[in-house]
This record gives sequence, structure tokens and C-alpha cells, in this order.
Amino acid sequence: MSISAPPTRTRVGKYELGRTLGEGSFAKVKYAKNVETGDPVAIKVLNRDKVLRHKMVEQIKREISTMKVIRHPNVIQIYEVMASKTKIYIVLELVDGGELFDKIAKHGRLKEDEARNYFQQLINAVDYCHSRGVYHRDLKPENLLLDSHGILKVSDFGLSTFSQQVRKDGLLHTACGTPNYVAPEVITDKGYDGTSADVWSCGIILFVLMAGYLPFDDTNLMTLYTKIQRADFSFPPWFSSDARKLIKNILDPNPLTRVTISEILQDEWFRKNYQPPNFAREEDVNLDDVDAAFNQSEENLITERREKPVSMNAFELISGSRGFSLENLFEKEPGLVKRETRFTSQCPANEIMSKIEEAAKSMDFNVRKQNYKMKLQGHSSGRKGQLSVATEVFEVAPSLHVVEMRKTGGDTLEFHKFYKGFSSELKDIVWK
Repeated sequence: MSISAPPTRTRVGKYELGRTLGEGSFAKVKYAKNVETGDPVAIKVLNRDKVLRHKMVEQIKREISTMKVIRHPNVIQIYEVMASKTKIYIVLELVDGGELFDKIAKHGRLKEDEARNYFQQLINAVDYCHSRGVYHRDLKPENLLLDSHGILKVSDFGLSTFSQQVRKDGLLHTACGTPNYVAPEVITDKGYDGTSADVWSCGIILFVLMAGYLPFDDTNLMTLYTKIQRADFSFPPWFSSDARKLIKNILDPNPLTRVTISEILQDEWFRKNYQPPNFAREEDVNLDDVDAAFNQSEENLITERREKPVSMNAFELISGSRGFSLENLFEKEPGLVKRETRFTSQCPANEIMSKIEEAAKSMDFNVRKQNYKMKLQGHSSGRKGQLSVATEVFEVAPSLHVVEMRKTGGDTLEFHKFYKGFSSELKDIVWK
């Protein structure tokens, strides 16, 4: 790489793409900037062929349509959808405070007032979704994000459904969600009410926020299901009596007698310091771009161009560190188990890529490269399957690069162990 050549940013329509914020099986989320307004956004990038191959078009269209219909301060907003020949781009509100799950994982249980504040925002969002005929069906702390002001944002409507999809018996019949958070009637596969099932999940979330652990947990799935169906759990001693009463009414295994959202909104414990949601002006929702992104017409297709490592500007560099502090950027907290980490190097980008590939192969990892990105896949299967790691090299200055590494599959503790050995193999290129 010529150090005098100016970096070329990846451009998609009017958006300039930056670093990867997260990655899953079917999509990755990237930081981006609207070059016309300068506003930061997040763009969810999906592989079009993979979506078609796995027959996920309707599910993805449903997720996008759902998020466009829902305009609420506690739900992530979707701005627009675009498509190229190979990818689909969903432009989203940028939420940069991390997952609520990370807050609990790092600091442990929350104080009752703080937990109540997040729970109030969650109930406001879920109540609004239900009023629009939308059921989330996969509510959990990992799907609750926080913005820089600590405002809760519900995300990931991949398992949501519209009321129009309810069968003639008035019930849903697709068992989905995360086992520890799923309502007992969903497990029995006899049909369930989406509203009541979401309420149960909200109750599990409130318990986790206040306790720091799950009310129902077991390594054996059948034992776990039995505990859920019997509501077999106990409260820790620090829960107040009013909080216990509300959670007990929410975690009622009988959906017919379970407390409703309207009753939760009137609960004495819930209403303490309650702030109603502050809505922006309602706007008409247009779904034309959703249909255009998934049809076969080339009329509205956009192109994506990239030639060199993506450059990382000062804002991205600082916002990528915890607490917007530069000293936190370079991973100085010993023993902190995280799902991503980064280091800096003064070596050329090509040399960094070669060293990473060499180190990964020496640790028996498969390597796939594309431009200045790399995917590492472990051979052995751990507690949560094979460990997968995504790496990307960013240019901060002509002679300075930031290397980001993210766990995309497998166990976080195994990733932490892997990185300790991996970083020792890379000590020659890491800038001290």
C-alpha cells in the first residue's frame, strides 16, 4: 500500500460506510455517514443470494416493514432500504450505547429504580407495538439497545409478526424466541396470544435486570421447560415486596390470568417516577423502497465501491471506545471478557493481514480473506459451537492502522482465551 495515496471510502448511495458494529449469520451492521447531511447512521447489510437461498425474503421484508410502521422513541427507527445486485442495505438509526445485556454483564444487577426506568421504557415500546398489531416474540436484553443518553431502544424484529397473520382461532402457532425468555404457552405448541407472550418476556427481562441472573435456567432443555411451565422460581432477598408482586403477576403460567400491559401501566410500583413517551410528529409510512429492494428490476440498484482499507475518522475512533475515552480504546482492562477487541499497528495493511493469517493458521483456524477483512473459523466445537472471529483493518492515518476483532460465533470465554494466545503471536506488529 502506498502511504501517500488518499484512502478510498466505501460508498453506497448517499452513505459512506465505516467500521463493522456487529455481525450475525445473515447480516452485518456497519457504521455509516450520510454525506449530504453529515448525520451518522447504522446500515444493516444482507447478502441477497443468501437471503434467496434460505427462502428468507418474506421474513426480511416483514422485519423491515414492521420497523417502518413502528415510530416510537423506544424502538429503533428505520430510514430507508436500498439494494445492489448482491446486497440489501437497511439504513437504521445509530444507537451507540451498546446492549442492555452488556451493562448487566459488566456491572451486575441494576438498582431497583434504574431497572424500573428501563422496564417502563420497554413496556411503553411493547404497548405501542401491540397497538399497531405487531408482536415482537423475541424480547430479551440482547435485543434491547441503549443510546448515548441511556434511552432504551427495542431492536431485532426478525421474529415479529402482524395481527393479520393470526389464525382463525385468534392465536399464533409458530414456536419461536429464546428458551429462557419464552412463555410457557409458546412451548406447548397449542397456540398462544402474542400480546400475553410478549408480556411474559418483559417480566423475565425485569427479573434479570434486578437479579443479575435468569429466573428459569437449566442445562437440560426439558427440565428448563418444566420449570417455566410451573413458574418454578424464587426471588432474591433484595427485591421489594411491590416488585415481587408485579413480577409474580407477570410470570403467571396461565396466559388467561396473567397481568395485561394496561394493568401493568396502572401498577403502583411501575408508576413510580413514570415518564410517558414523548412522540415526534407522525409521518406517513411509505413501503415502496422495501418492495423495490427485493424485486428483480435493475432500475433502482445502487453500486458499492471500495479499493483500500476503510479509513476511521476521529469520531469513529472515539465512539468505538467505551465511555468515549481514548485511553479505553486500547484494551487496558485485564480480565474483562468481551465479544470484540482491537489493537493498533504502525505496519502496512498488507503486512498486518499476512501476520493475522499466519497466526490464525498456526492455531488451526480456517481463514477466508476479502479486501482488508478476514474471517477465522475454528475446527473444534466448543460450548456454543465453533469459534468464529471476524477481523478488519482500518486506516486512521497513512502510517497507523486499527485492527478490530469480533466474535461472530462460539463462546465469549473461548474467544477471550483465543485472543490471549493470538495476541502473543502478533506482538511484533502491535504498536506499544
